[in-house]
Amino acid sequence: MLKNISPLLTPQLLFGLAKLGHGDDVALVDANFPADRIAEQAHARLVQLPGLSTTQVLQAVLSVLPLDSFDSPCSWTMQVVGDAQAVPWPVAEFKQTLHDAGEAAAGSLERFAFYEQARAARLVVQTGDLRKYANILLRKGVISTD
Repeated sequence: MLKNISPLLTPQLLFGLAKLGHGDDVALVDANFPADRIAEQAHARLVQLPGLSTTQVLQAVLSVLPLDSFDSPCSWTMQVVGDAQAVPWPVAEFKQTLHDAGEAAAGSLERFAFYEQARAARLVVQTGDLRKYANILLRKGVISTD
């Protein structure tokens, strides 16, 4: 255990996050997401956290990962198939979590566009979340002294 670090941030997850550079993407995805296939296609690290919701993991990740301030948006959720304006419960939670962390609101991507962008991720984190649309992409920013 480490002081002031969420216990949800496992050594494997912390290592994956630490290896990310500016502009790299991390995909936080639900239990139904094809995480293994996407990670394999992306040559990305896959971390599985089966006992946690995506919202719990998002909160923990945002406690250590700066999001990109050069691009807007710097996070994306998956749109509901057939109703791009719908806001599923997990997406509403992500919006509040991003706001609470002082981050900009997430954009949204059509389902297959989300899959395509996830294929560019360097890290895929699969949660045990069984809720539909409990998926979010994050783009890493920088920590700077100037």
